[in-house]
Amino acid sequence: MATWELTAESDRREAVPILRQLWTDADPEVVLAWTGEEEYHLFGRFDGDELVGVAGVLVADHLHHVRHAWLYDLVVDEPRRGEGHGSALLAFVEEWASERDCDRVALASPLDREAVHDYYERRGYERRGYVIETEL
Repeated sequence: MATWELTAESDRREAVPILRQLWTDADPEVVLAWTGEEEYHLFGRFDGDELVGVAGVLVADHLHHVRHAWLYDLVVDEPRRGEGHGSALLAFVEEWASERDCDRVALASPLDREAVHDYYERRGYERRGYVIETEL
């Protein structure tokens, strides 16, 4: 098993079906485009040649917030869930962020995703507040 950054368009294209398991309404070409954004880093977890999970991260320094890695996406291909790939990807992201002088890894999750919240809390993450937004 190995994890590395997916930088080539062909590698990112291979990740799109897995990402769409999280972003089910997103157009595949839109997903591919955001994975190619300059500051976005997409990591793939492999079992041999098979891509089994992905994590998408952006490092940020915003105003009064500490330097952090924002975890936009963490998805393991459905048939491979429960095998430890998500935990391995999360550990990889945490180490990668630490090497880039981040003080934390942060993410947002919909309120109704209690299983997701429990997943992160079992790994030491804490609920700190709410993301409050409006559509324009």
